Amino acid sequence: MNHRHLFLQHIAQTSAAPIGIEMVRAEGIHLWDASGKRYVDLISGFSVCNIGHSHPSVVKAVQEQAAAYMHLIVYGEFIEAPQTSYAKLLTDHLPPSLNCVYFTNSGAEATEGAMKLAKRVTKRSKIIAFNKSYHGSTQGALSVMGDEYWRNAFRPLLPGVYHYDYNQEEVIDAIDSQTACVILETVQAESGVTTPSKEWLQRIREKCDRHCVLLIFDEIQAGFGRTGSLWAFEQYGVVPDILLLGKALGGGMPLGAFIAERNLMNTLTHDPVLGHITTFGGHPVSCAAGKAAFEVLLREKYTSEVKRKEQILVNELVHPSIVSRKHCGLWMSLQFSSDEANRNVVHRCIENGLITDWFLFAADRLRIAPPLSISEDELKEVCSVIIKSITHT
Repeated sequence: MNHRHLFLQHIAQTSAAPIGIEMVRAEGIHLWDASGKRYVDLISGFSVCNIGHSHPSVVKAVQEQAAAYMHLIVYGEFIEAPQTSYAKLLTDHLPPSLNCVYFTNSGAEATEGAMKLAKRVTKRSKIIAFNKSYHGSTQGALSVMGDEYWRNAFRPLLPGVYHYDYNQEEVIDAIDSQTACVILETVQAESGVTTPSKEWLQRIREKCDRHCVLLIFDEIQAGFGRTGSLWAFEQYGVVPDILLLGKALGGGMPLGAFIAERNLMNTLTHDPVLGHITTFGGHPVSCAAGKAAFEVLLREKYTSEVKRKEQILVNELVHPSIVSRKHCGLWMSLQFSSDEANRNVVHRCIENGLITDWFLFAADRLRIAPPLSISEDELKEVCSVIIKSITHT
């Protein structure tokens, strides 16, 4: 039996139609399948591989840490240099109030930890979230996911969660003295790259301050330079109480984090002790990989090139079949006339050597989020292939 048969028989499936290509190698912006065909990774493993695949600095960090030690004990007991040095590097590039890092296994666990922290700090349970938001698929994260289609089959979920439309005024009045937290994506990912107004975010911040409500920003997809600044919230003049990170955080290895002020985070150490605990969160190899990838991102100044590359997407991706476009940095969605029309374009792009996909809450939109390391010439060639794929669908 070949690997495709084994994949279909023994790997739990998440949909009836997986992409189903057997990949054997990845380097830079490219992936190679078992037949030797080369593809451009146009979605960066859903924003995991912001600096591209298999960067030598990341590979070296993984090898060296694996040779020194891997898992030792449950998270938070031993002092492990990969965790402490990465936490210091992260907080050096964050506002002073975001100075304490809790490393987790994934972005979904970061969401869980942040919600627990908000309840612990405020001693309240009401949570405000947003329609068409995505924060993970565990049951707590699913409770704040913004679409009943995805939630309904798994009810009952967390009580006391209220959903509002993103970037709309009605949520401002809903924030009150019973609210533990407001959780939102700084840029909504799965609705097809939806940006908020600066004034709206600032008004949410002001209302949270007035009622001692914790504001949680999810930058699991938007962080690490994707939007043109290191953190998307920098563009809005608003600092969250808790920041969620994941995906690119691990440089290709599994890693998430929730980050807050030290006094807030310390509430998880008592009443009860071990307020959040994880066996593999902050795995030393993942932290070593993530730190190396972050250092590459800072050193190579990829973030400073994002806005110029965004303009290439805006200039080049023009076609009568594109109904609308939304973009923020090196991140764009192209809307077509229907879900089926988009699927056809996605399939043609894959045939033409581009790995792309749709959005969870916008199946009529095509996803564009290449590694930030893509060159301008490579990006122009990608745009040409997309236009060709649209034309010949």
